[in-house]
Amino acid sequence: MVVAAKIAPSMLSSDFSNLASEASRMLRCGADWLHMDVMDGHFVPNLTIGAPVIESLRKHTTAYLDCHLMVTNPLDYVEPMGKAGASGFTFHVEVSKENWQELVQKIKAKGMRPGVALKPGTPIEEVYPLIEGENPVEMVLVMTVEPGFGGQKFMPEMMEKVRVLRKKYPTLDIEVDGGLGPSTIDVAASAGANCIVAGSSVFGASEPAQVISLMRKSVDEAQQSS
Repeated sequence: MVVAAKIAPSMLSSDFSNLASEASRMLRCGADWLHMDVMDGHFVPNLTIGAPVIESLRKHTTAYLDCHLMVTNPLDYVEPMGKAGASGFTFHVEVSKENWQELVQKIKAKGMRPGVALKPGTPIEEVYPLIEGENPVEMVLVMTVEPGFGGQKFMPEMMEKVRVLRKKYPTLDIEVDGGLGPSTIDVAASAGANCIVAGSSVFGASEPAQVISLMRKSVDEAQQSS
């Protein structure tokens, strides 16, 4: 079973003063999704964008906005993010163990696609109930750096989580985020990741389209050989 490659440039690495044009540029370069990092300054130290920025960008693009909520109270964000035009809503398992079913129901009711993320120190087993429950999430995001800051070094030991997930759930969308680029894509793709978030490796490249193409090729080849 082949799951489609989805390359998602992280807009956190873009020029925020030209967000709409940066989004258009990434799509012209072959991006499938635009990854939006929402941080509350509490779950992670940084404070980034929120629903107003998503809403502003939505006016300029029909792209899939892949929103990663690094927030302590994700339930509080469902309605505003839905109204703003978010496409995907990925919350962290570390803050949602008690109310995840309610959270997933509300995300879907607002027309968004639910996903769950886990930090490097969180065991992969903690997301199983969210994939296997009556109202399952549709994607798992394995963080390959500590959430909250861009430009960190890829943690290859996280690929064991990806391998376990892919073996257990062959058709699941598995996303990786943190330190992905030409030097790390092959190990992530061969482990089974098909949704690739990449920030500085894309935005810092002289030819972003070539980087996106290389990452897609790596995922496609790994999927076909699995």
